[in-house]
Amino acid sequence: TFKTGYNKMWFAGRHAVKALEARTFSASTALHKKHELFDRILIANRGEIALRVMRTCKKLGIETVAVYSDADARAQHVLNADHRYHIGEAPSAKSYLNADKIIEACLATGAQAVHPGYGFLSERAHFAEKLDKNGIVFIGPKPHALTVMGDKLESKRIAREAKVSTIPGFSGAINDADHAVQIAREVGYPVMVKAAAGGGGKGMRIAWNDDECREGFRFSKNEAKSSFGDDRILIEKFIETPRHIEIQVLADSFGNTIYLNERECSIQRRNQKVIEEAPSTFLDPETRKAMGDQACSLARAVGYQSAGTVECLVDKHRNFYFLEMNTRLQVEHPITEEITGVDIVEQMIRVAAGQKLKLQQSDIGINGWAFEARVYAEDPYRFLPSTGRITTYQDPSHLDPKNIRAESAIVEGSDISIYYDPMICKLVTHGPNRKAALDLLARALDNYVIKGVTHNIPLLRDILTKKAFIDGHLSTNFIKEEYPEGFKGYQLNADEAKNLAVTGAVMTAIRQLTDGVPAVPAYYVTIGDKTTKIQVTKTHSGFAASVDGAAATPVTTSWYPGKSVIEATVADTPLVIQHTSRDGQTYKLRFHGTVFDVQVRTEKEQQLSSLMPVKAKADVSSKVYTPMPGQIISLAVQPGATVVAGAEVAVMEAMKMQNKLTAPRTGVVKAIHCKVGDTVEGDFVIIEFEPEAAAAKKA
Repeated sequence: TFKTGYNKMWFAGRHAVKALEARTFSASTALHKKHELFDRILIANRGEIALRVMRTCKKLGIETVAVYSDADARAQHVLNADHRYHIGEAPSAKSYLNADKIIEACLATGAQAVHPGYGFLSERAHFAEKLDKNGIVFIGPKPHALTVMGDKLESKRIAREAKVSTIPGFSGAINDADHAVQIAREVGYPVMVKAAAGGGGKGMRIAWNDDECREGFRFSKNEAKSSFGDDRILIEKFIETPRHIEIQVLADSFGNTIYLNERECSIQRRNQKVIEEAPSTFLDPETRKAMGDQACSLARAVGYQSAGTVECLVDKHRNFYFLEMNTRLQVEHPITEEITGVDIVEQMIRVAAGQKLKLQQSDIGINGWAFEARVYAEDPYRFLPSTGRITTYQDPSHLDPKNIRAESAIVEGSDISIYYDPMICKLVTHGPNRKAALDLLARALDNYVIKGVTHNIPLLRDILTKKAFIDGHLSTNFIKEEYPEGFKGYQLNADEAKNLAVTGAVMTAIRQLTDGVPAVPAYYVTIGDKTTKIQVTKTHSGFAASVDGAAATPVTTSWYPGKSVIEATVADTPLVIQHTSRDGQTYKLRFHGTVFDVQVRTEKEQQLSSLMPVKAKADVSSKVYTPMPGQIISLAVQPGATVVAGAEVAVMEAMKMQNKLTAPRTGVVKAIHCKVGDTVEGDFVIIEFEPEAAAAKKA
């Protein structure tokens, strides 16, 4: 129901919104009276991007309308809008992807224009056309540009005609998996199998041989149909060890087109960006200009109006190839805003209102360096999304409000559901140079407190420690090359392990002092398989800690029980550690992003621990568990079937990504506990195998 004068609740998230509202963009044009733009804009999106658009609208004096599904009734973008309108059930297809409901909301609320954000309907030409027929302005490119640039096959044809460098490949219709294999052989492995009307890493697979091509064709086609309603597939040559570098463009309806330099987006997993930076360490001025000029030529070729991004692959010789054009506001646009001072959302609104760009190419410079780390609710060890409720949330923007930008719609109590993208925050830092921006990002991640869901900060923080990343030697293979056996967490060196153990001992001493418990002679601290004896004494300036009988070292900290972030100095080494939880004698301490079990015992407890039986590990080899909540898309086995280890047994979809589930061992299927179409929770047993002895008898 539409409500005016909504009595907004001022949660903690409102403070973050107000901090971001205070930011200014020096190169933006002077404000005009709101009637020269729009009186009211509806944001056809949710979460952080809806809040981001609202921030600029407020600066321009424009009222905002939030739309929301059942799942988002109390979401921050709803609470911070001037008006709100309910558009349907939680699934996107019944709410945020329902163009008719969005238009209904516009007509009911008097919204004159729609900003689509990114994702959902942002690149749907039919949506822009429907808005136009109803006299509502689409804040984005015209339908023709959306259509031709949204089709990877057509966009490559136009790019070639506009003299833009393109990747070799096949741009015709692919009939089936056999046809895909034939084309892949002609192009030459490795190839990229990808959705013709896709984006965001969905519907994309790399194939190195025929089998992978067949499987990639099947999964890409299914994901493309589910995510974009278009299952056409294209195949192109996969450029090995490339950089992913994109150019931000702005264009108006008067033929003016400029580029806002580049963004380096090479740190990816599953073709989805993880950390971005601007500018790129790799581009020289000549290559930057050449890429920018070609990006502008492509925009002009389709009569582009609004903000858009031309994505390219760049090889080690700085040869660049057009990949695709994203005809919308890009997720990572904040880093471009940070180094150019241009409010991209404002420029989109002004262009949509029929105004000329008041910026020229000569106005666009590079001021410092910026990074964006995408903080997701996902398991960084398995790269699988996580769902649940955020129980504790403290973003780090307070450390340096001018240079840390936490783009988020999360507050304590927010839910991460199976229906939407699991992004928690886009954490952006800016500095006068790359090292300053990078150091600030590390500090921000160390101070970022998120409890209640699993998140990917361990991986983000660890990436920042890698020499190749520090030196700017990047490629889209970075994660695969740095973590060939998968991400295992940060690896402590001897000094770090000792300092973490000392911190655990001092924390216990502080707890005992707080509770009035007499001090003990020594603590026995275990991290992994190493136990250290630590004596802690109180001093006038803090504490002194002696490790295994060595000379005592000074320890200072302002930590107290209940505080999440521990700032301490151990032997002149400053530390930032998070206390995530405690279970009896064991603290869970997060250091460099990774959580370590730090067990602290008294001498008596240490002696008694040797008498405790070791708990046997549960046997999980006879069951197939779902790695996350989601929907069962297909089942490849039935009771009584014999399957081999590693064979596909089911496919499930979560957050529009399909995941193949495989047999943990060779065996006979005993039971199946779900059917196609079921929605299941994480760690749900969908298939059971006969015990190995029973299976052997049947064989």
